[in-house]
Amino acid sequence: MSTVEGLGERKIIEIIWENLDKTSDMPVPFGDDVSAVKLESAKLAVLKTDMLVGCTDIPPRMSYWQAARKAIVMNVSDFAAKGVKPQGIIVSLGIPRSLSKKAVEQIGKGLNAGAREYGTFVLGGDTNEARDLIISIAVFGLAKKENLVLRSGAVIGDIVATTGLFGLASAGLKILTEGLGASQKIGRKLLDAALMPKARLREGLVLAKTGAVTASIDSSDGLAWSLHEISRASNVGFMIDAPPIALETYEFAKMHNIDPFELSFYGGEEYELVVTVDPKHWRNVQAKVSHQGGRLIKIGQVMGDKKILLKERGQVAEIEARGYEHLGYDGGRDS
Repeated sequence: MSTVEGLGERKIIEIIWENLDKTSDMPVPFGDDVSAVKLESAKLAVLKTDMLVGCTDIPPRMSYWQAARKAIVMNVSDFAAKGVKPQGIIVSLGIPRSLSKKAVEQIGKGLNAGAREYGTFVLGGDTNEARDLIISIAVFGLAKKENLVLRSGAVIGDIVATTGLFGLASAGLKILTEGLGASQKIGRKLLDAALMPKARLREGLVLAKTGAVTASIDSSDGLAWSLHEISRASNVGFMIDAPPIALETYEFAKMHNIDPFELSFYGGEEYELVVTVDPKHWRNVQAKVSHQGGRLIKIGQVMGDKKILLKERGQVAEIEARGYEHLGYDGGRDS
């Protein structure tokens, strides 16, 4: 009998989806960052669930407090991509018998810290015994359908942008999991990116309100994969001519003879937003994000050819549809 090993998370989801009855009217297409149900009030109930598992998602030196907070961040980041404010959180915990009372207290404190950081509360949940620590989060929010930013609206000529630079978390994870070194100057920033990620909720809410963002996605599966997801949903391609690679990523990559592009585009675990913006409103959108303390970095343009291309130093190369996923051949981290 064949097993799921090597199928990958996305293929497994596809198999399950093929065996489900489909609702006739889905406000958000299956496979976007969140799900939604129509309410009688003409609003949508927006839903998201994601889980963190100890053996694959908690790197060395990450505390239980940080792990619990990260479980919240993972889910809030998907709400940020759609421009939806979380209204409440439900938590299901799988607890190994060997877990200490102090660890449970730290998990509780981390869950609360994550929820309060993004203006919401943990309302309840469930606890059961498990062989490994599992922190499964479900988030609820409300939105008007016309304000929800999907992956499918990008059009030719739109500007492609991100809410931050990339490669920091990937480098930090290499420090944690592979024991690679970093200078004191950049080491703390790299570790913070891996251990204390931040959801761009403030930026996401502002972007959605502008009405000028045509597509949006959370980048936790990797920048390259996020671009390909928007490409598939919107039936367009991208020319990336200003790759958003952090200076610290370049420094770390040079120190260890690693490709900074690999760290930044294929690493994952970065909770930036990748968006496409109507160019007529670019300056206004950028200014509004900046006014809220965030930033919006132009990295390229939407094109009709359904390829994802990188233009750098006069050379053009294709960006592969590659990123992290559970149950693939490599094993590893959360997405």
